[in-house]
Amino acid sequence: MIRQFVLLTALAASFQATSLLALEPKVVTEAAAMTKAGKHAEAIAALEGALKTSPKDAVALKTALADSYTAQGESIMFNEQLPPRQKYAPALRSFRKALEYDKTNAKAKANIKTIEDIYTSMGRPIPQ
Repeated sequence: MIRQFVLLTALAASFQATSLLALEPKVVTEAAAMTKAGKHAEAIAALEGALKTSPKDAVALKTALADSYTAQGESIMFNEQLPPRQKYAPALRSFRKALEYDKTNAKAKANIKTIEDIYTSMGRPIPQ
C-alpha cells in the first residue's frame, strides 16, 4: 500500500513537471508571435506571468522577456510618428528593463548607448 502511494506520488510529480516543461515553450512561442505582431505589452504580461508560475523555466523566460522589451524599445525608438522628446525616454526604459532580464542583450546595450549619446550631444541629462 505504501509502495503504491509512493509510486503514485512520484508519477504525479513527474506528470506535473512534464506539464510545466510543456508550458514554457508554448508561452515563449506565443509571446514571440505577439512581439512580432507588435503586441509587446501582451507578450511581456504573458511571459512575466509564466515566470511567476514556473520559475524553473526562468532562463528561457527571461531571455524571451529581454527580447520582448528590446522589441518594444525599438518600436518606440524608431516610431517616426513620435517626436524625440516623447520616444527616447520610454525606449530607454524598455532597453534597461531588457538588461534586467538578460545582461548580455547586445541590441539593448547598443540602443541604450545610442540614446545616451543623443542626450549627451544635445547637452541634456540622460533620463534615469
